[in-house]
Formats: sequence, C-alpha cells, structure tokens
Amino acid sequence: MLTQLRDIVDHVAKAESLDDALALLVKNTRHSMHTECCSVYLMSNDNLRLELMATDGLKAKPKTVSLGIDEGLVGLVARTCEPLNLANASVHPSYKYIPSIAEYKFNSFLATPIIYRRQNLGVLVVQQKEKRQFTEIEESFLVTLSAQLAVVLAHAKAQESWSTQLQTSSTQQKQFKGISASNGVAIAPLWFDDAQPKVEAILPSSCLDIEQEQDRLGIAVELALKDFRRARKRFEQELNTETLAIFDLFTHLLNDPMLKGALKKQINQGDSAEWALRQVIESYAGRFERMSDSYLSERANDVRELGQRLLYFLNNEGKLDIDLSHPVILVTTQLTASMLASIPKDKLKAVISLEGAANSHAAILSRALGIPAIMGVEFNPTHYHKELAIVDGYSGSLYIKPTEALILEYVELQNEEAALSELITQDLDKPTLTQDGHRMKIHLNAGLSADSSIAVNQGVDGVGLYRTEIPFLLHQRFPSEEEQYLQYKSILETYPQKPVVMRTLDIGGDKPLPYLPIEEDNPFLGWRGIRFTLDHPDIFLLQLKAMVKANIGNENLSIMLPMISGIPELKQARILINQACEEVLSESNDHFSKPRIGMMVEVPSMLYLLPRVAGLVDFISVGTNDLTQYLLAVDRNNSRVSHVYESYHPAVLLALKQIVDTANQYNLPVSVCGELAGDPIGCLLLMGLGYQSLSMNTSNVAKIKYIIRQVTLAEVKHRVNILLHHDDAEKILADMILFFEKKELSGFIRAGK
Repeated sequence: MLTQLRDIVDHVAKAESLDDALALLVKNTRHSMHTECCSVYLMSNDNLRLELMATDGLKAKPKTVSLGIDEGLVGLVARTCEPLNLANASVHPSYKYIPSIAEYKFNSFLATPIIYRRQNLGVLVVQQKEKRQFTEIEESFLVTLSAQLAVVLAHAKAQESWSTQLQTSSTQQKQFKGISASNGVAIAPLWFDDAQPKVEAILPSSCLDIEQEQDRLGIAVELALKDFRRARKRFEQELNTETLAIFDLFTHLLNDPMLKGALKKQINQGDSAEWALRQVIESYAGRFERMSDSYLSERANDVRELGQRLLYFLNNEGKLDIDLSHPVILVTTQLTASMLASIPKDKLKAVISLEGAANSHAAILSRALGIPAIMGVEFNPTHYHKELAIVDGYSGSLYIKPTEALILEYVELQNEEAALSELITQDLDKPTLTQDGHRMKIHLNAGLSADSSIAVNQGVDGVGLYRTEIPFLLHQRFPSEEEQYLQYKSILETYPQKPVVMRTLDIGGDKPLPYLPIEEDNPFLGWRGIRFTLDHPDIFLLQLKAMVKANIGNENLSIMLPMISGIPELKQARILINQACEEVLSESNDHFSKPRIGMMVEVPSMLYLLPRVAGLVDFISVGTNDLTQYLLAVDRNNSRVSHVYESYHPAVLLALKQIVDTANQYNLPVSVCGELAGDPIGCLLLMGLGYQSLSMNTSNVAKIKYIIRQVTLAEVKHRVNILLHHDDAEKILADMILFFEKKELSGFIRAGK
C-alpha cells in the first residue's frame, strides 16, 4: 500500500492545475481501494461551506454541489475532524439526500478530513453499493492518504490555485501572512522580480576546458568583490559599522582560501563553474543551517546570497529591471543585500521575500534602512504584478487590492508611525527611569562588530552579550591569540567605563566551524557551548588569555559561560579562567583586575541548582531563546512546531520568576539577553517579574526605553502577578494588549505582535 500511496501523492503533486490534481486523486484512489466512488470536497475560504471539487462515481459535475459545514455526513466529518465509517449511510441522522448527484445507490460510506496544521482543508470520501463497513486497513489507508495530501493542497491554497478554482472574485481584497522582518507600513504597487538566476536550479554539468572554467570563476569572484565594495560605499553615510559589516562578511567569504579551493577542486574534477558553485555553496550553507542559534543558522541564507551573486556574474544576466518612475514594493523569491543596494531608497517602499528569514542579512539591512519587510510569504506574485498593495511590517501581513477603507486606515497608521519614531528618540541618551523612579539598565547584544559612532550607544549601559564565535566562523582556521586579542580590544575600547559581557566560544554540534565539521543526530542536545570548550582546553585557554589581555587598561570585561548544565562544568571552567589569568600575569608587567565571571541560564537543570551557583559566579544572564525551546521541547526553527514556541507561555514566565527570585535571594546580579528583552511586551513582563537589566539588539533600544518610561513599576508588577495565574499564552498576550492600549502604547505592538 505504501507504493500506492506514494504514486497517488506524486501524481497529484505533479499535476499542472488543481482541477487536474483532484481529478487524478479521485480516479487513482478509487482504483487503489477497489471502490465504486471517490469524491473530494474542499473548504471555502470562510470555512463555512464545502464544495464538491472532483468525483469519480457520482452523477454530479465538479463545482455544482455545495454543502454547509452543518449539512450532511461530509459536513459532520469536517466539523468533528474525525473519520466516519458507515455500512449504511442513509440511516445516519446526519445523512442528507441530494437528488442531483444520484448518491442513493451507494450504501457504504468512508470519509476522512484533510487537515494541515490544525486547519481543515476539506474531506475525502469513498463509497460502495454493498452494505459493509470498510476494514481497518482501508480506513488507515484513507487517513494516511489524507494526511499526505494535506501538504500538497495547503501549498496549492497558498499559491492561490485553490481560491482561483473556487471562483473567488478577481477584484476582491486578498490577504497573505508572512514573518515580520522589518517594522513599518508601506502602500505602493507590487513589482515582482523573477529574473535573478537561482543556484538551486543549476543542473549537473561538466566542462571541456578546465582552464577556461577556472578563468570564468576568477572573473566572477573579482566582479562580485567590486559589487560588494560598491554597495558598502553607497551605504557608508546611512548605516552604522555593525550593519556595514554585512558587506565585509561577503568580501571575507569571497577571499576565503577554503571556499576558493573547494570551487577550484570541483572544476578540476571536470565540473562546470556553475555546477561546482552549487555543490560548494550548498555544502557551506548546510553547515550553518544545522546550528541552533537562530542568528547563526540564518547565515546559511547569506552563503546562498553569495552564491546567487557569483552565479549572476558567471552568466552576467538577470539584471534587476524595475520601472522606477514611481515607488514600488519589491517582491522577490530570495531577497539579497545586493538587491537593496541596487534600488534608490526613495523608490523602494517595502520588500517581500517568498523565502528567507527574519535574521538574514537582507532583513537586517532592511531594518537598518527603515524599509518594511516581510519574509516567507506564500502566494503567487505573478497574479499581482503591478497591483496596489499594503505591507504591514509589524504583523507580517500583505494586503493586495486593498479596499479604500483599509487604505485610509493604513495612511493614518503611517502618520502615527512617523510621529512615534520622532517621539522615541527624544531623551535617548538619558537613563531609563519608570514614572515612579525605578531605574532599568539597557544593554546591547552585539554581533559582527560594535560601533561607537551610532547615537544609540550614548543611551545604553554597556554590552550585555558579545558573541565571540563570529571571528571563529569567519576564519578558515582557528584565529590566533593575537587576532582574537585585537578583536576583543576594539570592542572593549568602544565602551569605555561601561561593562562588556563577552560570551566564550559557543560552537559545537549545533554550530560547527567550517574547518571543524561535527555531525550529530541531535545537535541541539549535543556537543556544544561549554561542553566543546572544556573538551578543548587548548582552544579555550587561548581565547581566555586573549580576553584577559584585551581587558588590561580597559577593566570593563565580564566573561560569560554558555550552555552550563551542571556545577562540575562551572568549576572546571573557573579553573581554566584562573589559569589563563595567571599565565597573562606572568607574561605581562601590567597589573590588572580579574574579569567578572558569569554564566548563561538556558538549560532548565540550572533552575534547581542556582542556590549552589551563587559562590561560583559573579552574575547570571538568562538566554530566553534556548530556555524556552528546552522548557517547551520545541525547535522554533521547525515550521511544523514553531507555533508551539510561545515566549509568553505560563511555564516560561514561572521559570523566569523562579530565576530572578533565587538570584535576588542570594544577591546574584541577573539580566536577560534573549529576544524577550527587546520585545515591547516582553520587556514589561520581565520588569514585572523583577528583572532590572535587559540586553537587546540595537534596533530595539529606543522603543524599549520609551515604553519603560511610560509606566510605573508598581502597576507593571501588579499586572504580571495577575498574569502568572493564567493557564495559556493567548490569555497573557490578550491582557497585555489591553494594558498597552490603556497606556496608549498599542502602536508598538500592532495587531500581529
């Protein structure tokens, strides 16, 4: 039966239209199950009706029969979301006789719902004249088939072959949902660019002249290098150094001897430059994708972008051809930094990427430029080229052919947004005080670099998280002690008199280095963080010595240990830190203070060991991203279960409450460096729980400082104490939205937050 299932699904997936797909479905299913009738009903967009879309056995023609969700046996299956197996259908209370389809001759009835991620897409039915109940094997076959078909039909619905077949009006307003990558609102015509070459479309091919292919590749690399340098120069006056470092990363990768060597090796084996490019890029991107840290895993998109640019220059085709006589909303399969650089900012209202993630470099660049962006939108852009649309970068919503009323609503939102942007930058450099005088400390999470020239630095209390693994990932070998020393020294000097927390090397099974591949079945629970560095004291000591040396004369370094799951790890790390300090002291004539030592609280086991940690560390910092992931047993990067990843889950809030209460009891300074700290609702939840120090990305600093200044600590604590008794995240979110509305702060969360 497995072969029959696979054949049916394959035929359906390969069909040119939804009509053809459903016709094949009912025909092949009827044949495979040896039944006399098979039909499929699809749910209307309003989830109120089921329409007969294909049948092999009924007298009716497709799209001529429609049932309400509360009508007949088909409606019953759709409502209950359960299979229904009857030997004599006509005697069932929910049976509905429809003369036009000549269903009276069929007695046996078996139907299963077609469900995709809790959404009922329709009902699949088989029928026979003989009065008999279908066997368990037959029922299991139909249930399995429906589950597999759900994925195919969900894709069809997203691509609109569904709604088109169901004859929805072509003039009707359409709404689609994506992932918010850059806040803001835009109203303009859509412009779909599908001319860019795609690495994944390259097929295996060989070459006749290896030397000529090597020359083609060399020229493409040089042209790409010039292109990235040109893009960087264009944005020099608009962006801070950390954002500009995106283009430096591309330049670094292009100059990487390992990458060049891998490409040349493939060509020397007889592959064409294009086929060599695809193989190497997919290999590099795969390493990043296996990393659990969302920031680092999404670097896979940047590697692919690099491949796209090299392919472009290999073929010198696919130039962005846009009518810029008026501003547009750019729609593309995969947004790249180069695309953003090629369009004048005043002509680019927003960007929509059918693929991609909220932390890709293109998304980061969009945020830095203030361009609304949404990623991962599933729709067919060819249907709407040049159509008027609204992009809501707050909720990730896309509205095509919007009504006049909706346009007016979003024009008003744009006006509010402009006023809000000006408002939050006022008093940016002043301390963050609530209305009842409580001081909150705001720190930065730093990635590629840090920059003393950006205005937001004047308003932060230091760096709460600096990811030291970035230099390791960008090298083709382990960086030397001197290279690390210079990198760390520049960061520490950027923030004089302010604390800088550097997290020790956080790589391993989930974040393998290009020059140290690690293959594990479950990297999220594997050889990573402190587990890796303790197993490699040579690498760990080198990094620790570079940090300690960089701190001489600055005296603002704190060292933070990641992925601690037990006391022995902490004690072993402390021994190595002391050893590094002693070695630096013996090599240097300068006296220095030992850095403060802290640890990340991201593994649930540490919730119960915090009282024993107090004498071993000087501070703790909560990594809410991993803590939430481990508490809820959900991989937030897995689209099948990402909806279960709930930052406001009551268990998460109770865990955070336990951490801060224990830390306060033992006089242990505590902060939060996960994404929750930079979230408008999250920052108030944390403040109400008792946290006084939050670390976040640069883009969130101004709004978080403003929000905190509009409330009193007393009212936030009162609100959070009530929320801790709620049983689900939706109720917590709803109550917080009401609170934001009451404080006239709803503009910071919008509808989709």
